[in-house]
Amino acid sequence: MKYCSQCGSTLGLGIPRGDNRPRHLCDGCGHIHYQNPKIVTGVIPEWQDQLLLCRRAIEPRYGLWTLPAGFMENGESADEGAAREALEEANARIRIDSLYTLFNLPHIDQVYMIYRGTLLDLEFGAGAESLEVSLFQEGEIPWDQLAFQVVRETLKLYFDDRRRHCFGVHSGSITPLEGAQREYRIQLLGE
Repeated sequence: MKYCSQCGSTLGLGIPRGDNRPRHLCDGCGHIHYQNPKIVTGVIPEWQDQLLLCRRAIEPRYGLWTLPAGFMENGESADEGAAREALEEANARIRIDSLYTLFNLPHIDQVYMIYRGTLLDLEFGAGAESLEVSLFQEGEIPWDQLAFQVVRETLKLYFDDRRRHCFGVHSGSITPLEGAQREYRIQLLGE
């Protein structure tokens, strides 16, 4: 950030009184500009023993498969955002059932909240951000073509839980391994 969104003056970097970390401070009006992580919300759309995935029509990771998910909008709850993303990306109407995973990605300042949800019907199709959408059984999941590590980890947990007939809520952090390309450390809480 270079300029204040309140008054247009230049910004400096400093630790505000009573705070413990650097923030962007306005040289003119003194406004403190906080930057906080973005929340991504999404859903695992279930239909019997199949899951609905979307093939991305946008960057990043164009052409790869993912769960319907995206940034929350102001004025909506996380579960409303997950249902909206399913409608936007897959034209899928879903019922949100429960929170399933909450993953912190501190290296990119994001928090992912993925829900389990049930497709209400089979009237779905590619939205503007998807090349195609399709239902997959576990053995058909394109594991080597998944767009994001958080989706891969969520699906691994999902299929493990499904085999045990016991779904809980999983949370933890995903961080890249130092010096590695597309290799991550997964730390679930309680492990």
